[in-house]
Amino acid sequence: MPEKNPSIAAGVRIGHVHLKVADLPRALDFYVGVLGFEVTQRYGPQAAFISAGGYHHHIGLNTWESLGGSPPPSGSTGLFHTAILYPTRAALADALRRLVKAKIPLDGASDHGVSEALYLRDPDQNGVELYWDRPEAQWPRDAQGGLAMMTARLDLQSLLAEK
Repeated sequence: MPEKNPSIAAGVRIGHVHLKVADLPRALDFYVGVLGFEVTQRYGPQAAFISAGGYHHHIGLNTWESLGGSPPPSGSTGLFHTAILYPTRAALADALRRLVKAKIPLDGASDHGVSEALYLRDPDQNGVELYWDRPEAQWPRDAQGGLAMMTARLDLQSLLAEK
């Protein structure tokens, strides 16, 4: 049996995702126009970097290898979804209102106990999860103190009522 390496540093996090898209203006219409990200830098007509709150970039969008391309076929490997973490339930509610206004359908909406999440597809059929984490003190635990995550139906009307 191989020797186990030490755990990764606790402060490590995913910094950004870079997505191949078929049509950059269409992708920007979704990520900037609907979700509200801001463009931080453009590389001509081929790429753009977008962020929330002035960070250099949370998402890169490019057509370098995918201009006019089609989504990967079902049953192939690749990215399942990009998860975008909102700071509060109210901010997630705002995201849902934006999706409703833009008539973008959800693939699902779940309460995982530790978080509430909306699932959808971007214009290139990349999976997108929009979610907020409950405070850690509210996370469900089993009898031994371990996480007891679940997947239950998310009450969208309750979320929409959040201010």
